[in-house]
Amino acid sequence: MNEALVDISRLQFAVTALYHFLFVPLTLGMVWILVIMESAYVITKQEIYRDMTRFWGKLFGINFALGVTTGITMEFQFGTNWAYYSHYVGDIFGTPLAIEGLMAFFLESTFIGLFFFGWDRLSRGKHLLVTILMAIGSNLSALWILIANGWMQDPVGAHFNYQTMRMEMSSMWDIVFNPVAQAKFVHTVSAGYVTAACFVLGISSWYILKGRDLPFARRSFRIAAAFGFASALSVIVLGDESGYTVAESQQTKIAAMEGIWNTEPAPAALTLFAIPDQANRTNHYEIRLPYVMGLIGTRSTSKEIPGINQIVARNKQRILNGQQAVIALEALRKAPQDAVLRAAFENKQGDLGFGLLLKKYVADVRTATPAIIDQAAWSTIPDVAPMFWSFRLMAGLGFSFLLLFACAFWFSLRNRFAGKTWLLKWALLWIPMPWIAAELGWVVAEYGRQPWTVYGLLPTHLSTSSLTAGSVVASLTGFVLFYTGLLIAEMFLMVKYAKLGPASLG
Repeated sequence: MNEALVDISRLQFAVTALYHFLFVPLTLGMVWILVIMESAYVITKQEIYRDMTRFWGKLFGINFALGVTTGITMEFQFGTNWAYYSHYVGDIFGTPLAIEGLMAFFLESTFIGLFFFGWDRLSRGKHLLVTILMAIGSNLSALWILIANGWMQDPVGAHFNYQTMRMEMSSMWDIVFNPVAQAKFVHTVSAGYVTAACFVLGISSWYILKGRDLPFARRSFRIAAAFGFASALSVIVLGDESGYTVAESQQTKIAAMEGIWNTEPAPAALTLFAIPDQANRTNHYEIRLPYVMGLIGTRSTSKEIPGINQIVARNKQRILNGQQAVIALEALRKAPQDAVLRAAFENKQGDLGFGLLLKKYVADVRTATPAIIDQAAWSTIPDVAPMFWSFRLMAGLGFSFLLLFACAFWFSLRNRFAGKTWLLKWALLWIPMPWIAAELGWVVAEYGRQPWTVYGLLPTHLSTSSLTAGSVVASLTGFVLFYTGLLIAEMFLMVKYAKLGPASLG
């Protein structure tokens, strides 16, 4: 196993994913703000709402075009950098991605063209329908991608075929309606709605502070405040639901996020602040709220949340079972008709993935020593400090959005927001914060899944292609330079047209 190749392949995918997700949230939310603005135009027939839809639509279009470029590259990486992963689970993982491309992406792409070029060719009602379908397409695209990602987090509806050495689909229904996937979808799209609302609110605030395009800016501010307030509430509520599904399906992740080293009496306390110490497996300077984590994570007062030490002990036993599963599988491959070998494998098959963790340390799992088994068991726990702080920064930003939009919505109802300089400056300063929160969310979701590509089934170190580390470094360098150029281009165009304002419509 080439550890350098695995690390650089992971880094490349992480970099491209993080770059891509700089563009996605704004797309997900902006389309619905455009629907609201254009609906106001159709209902009231006031031209100012048409101008608002066209102006914000122009910024949306810049973002969409650059987001597509980064997204296409990500999908190719499954074949180039993660060939064994694609072979092992491609029948399952590829299905929602194919549906996303054939249905959602084509729907979105078709109607985005009609949105920009259909203003003078379609009636008001037909153009509004185009905008609605564009919004549905963009959100359906996110749904299918997150169904695929949700399966990686909680691999339901599939089974392992020892004859083909691949995972095969058992139930498309279970995959589509996987609670983890559905919770990730609603939480992710609501985060996108917050991103778009912050973007519109902040730019509108800048216009008001400058005393320009005031009728346009005031209406945009009100729409963003209302939409953002509802979205901020949603992202917190749905984030709580997402956390609950994680506690059910990935106990290692929730234990690392919360710095829970040992199982406590139910319900567990919530740690507001601590300094995790991985070496000594403890936390320093803790500030805790009794019972809260147990209520959030288990929805009860009687269920425990397992601690890291207890999870490692349990995973050690699963690795021992998995070791026997790997040995039985290797024997079964040589004598596929042997009923005794098949029964022995099926008895331990549920822990096969844990046995494969040993392949990182030894070529033959039979030679794994107790020390190696202990090392493999501890490898199932991600580093606690990055998880602990990423989650808290994300959650803290989430509550700051709720406070910002609550103030903006309250003062917009009372028609007093234009005189609140502190609120307008806050909104302007907070424009980049949803992107930071979204990136932190993906760090928690993806880094917290390690050491697995597919949780509990396929370790990351077995998922890569047969490449040299140098070739991946070269492509990574190219991606970073190219994507950085795209990001600079987007920021330049966004700032340029935002400063021009409605005058840029011509």
